[in-house]
Amino acid sequence: MGAACLMGCPARKGCTPVPALVLLGAQWGDEGKGKATDLLGGSVDYVVRYQGGNNAGHTVVVGDQKYALHLLPSGILSPTCTPVIGGGVVVDPSVLLDELRGLDERGIDTSRLLLSGNAHLITPYHTVIDKVSERFLGKRRIGTTGRGIGPAYADKINRVGIRVQDLFDESILRQKVESALDNKNQVLVKLYNRRAIAAGQVLEELLGYADRLRGYVADTALVLNRAIDEGKVVLFEGGQGTLLDVDHGTYPFVTSSNPTAGGACTGSGVGPTKISRVIGILKAYTTRVGAGPFPTELHDEDGEALRRIGHEYGVTTGRDRRCGWFDAVIARYAARVNGLTDFFLTKLDVLSGWERIPVCVAYEIDGRRVDEMPYSQTDFHHAKPVYEFLPGWQEDISGAKSLADLPGNAQRYVRALEEMSGAPISAIGVGPGRDQTIEVRSFL
Repeated sequence: MGAACLMGCPARKGCTPVPALVLLGAQWGDEGKGKATDLLGGSVDYVVRYQGGNNAGHTVVVGDQKYALHLLPSGILSPTCTPVIGGGVVVDPSVLLDELRGLDERGIDTSRLLLSGNAHLITPYHTVIDKVSERFLGKRRIGTTGRGIGPAYADKINRVGIRVQDLFDESILRQKVESALDNKNQVLVKLYNRRAIAAGQVLEELLGYADRLRGYVADTALVLNRAIDEGKVVLFEGGQGTLLDVDHGTYPFVTSSNPTAGGACTGSGVGPTKISRVIGILKAYTTRVGAGPFPTELHDEDGEALRRIGHEYGVTTGRDRRCGWFDAVIARYAARVNGLTDFFLTKLDVLSGWERIPVCVAYEIDGRRVDEMPYSQTDFHHAKPVYEFLPGWQEDISGAKSLADLPGNAQRYVRALEEMSGAPISAIGVGPGRDQTIEVRSFL
């Protein structure tokens, strides 16, 4: 028997000697996952995007440079880290290549990127169907980004999807495109009154990506499992938040994949026994983009102030984010369904200036108090927040380097959120910069 592993068990075959971590959003997305991933990027060997597509976006600030990433894992900005796009991601090849070119032009080395051959492609007909179907729904629309994510995942589940590896076999690619359009053109023409899409045009566009993507494609599941077995540190990065998970989110106002911790396994090909920590990113208040229920949403001056001070505009869409107070019910739910070991609290600095800060500790539904996330969609739609009020602070905290540097009321706010949310807060963001983070305890 060798030395004990970090989890306290004696070393044995199959035991992970160093952490494999999942980092995910604990609300509706836009919590600051990019900043958290970038903070760890210099300490990990691989950063893996395991689900979603270019409907997600991370903003990372390095010095005076701001990077908006959509498909690429945030680890692309760390020169010692290998970024990986796993098989659970849906990839728009034109978006990916544009993003790579943009980083290359800014001096970022993108040659280390690995792309799973099993990842599904977003084709031109997916984006067309996404946009026309959302428009067709009218008031019942879900609030998608119109980037073809849902239709691509639908084709994947219907077993008619096109994968990255299909780009390298023209015969298979032709069969799949023609078969898909036999059905989809019927829908476009007869239901939506749109022009049919020519299979040859789609085929030509997709084949044009083959040589440009070939050098990135790998058996990423094999690479990652071998890396973990060799003692490398692997970080799995979710694209959206827990409440947008297709199974555990506020359905149907969700994404089409699983950003929760279980999705890290299916989307990467790494088994759950190899994951040692699961970190949930929490904003110090709450935001949401798109339609769907949002109990603490504000339609007043406070909501506008949170949006303005927090720069709450979508990285990918540019849409205004809906803003509200912190919701501890959602945080507890995220801790439970993900098995969170830690929280990373972001944007605490945005709350400086309020005399008192409401925190939602429970819901009122039909006259009764509910302390946990209701499983019924109807109940959640009717949930009204039950608030506790915590004293605020006026000081600028953007320069704080430790917990002790924070004003007393800011420290009390952090401790209250930790107690309500069900997992320790191990890091606190006090500004957008890479160095504006207080580490309470190490993630590694």
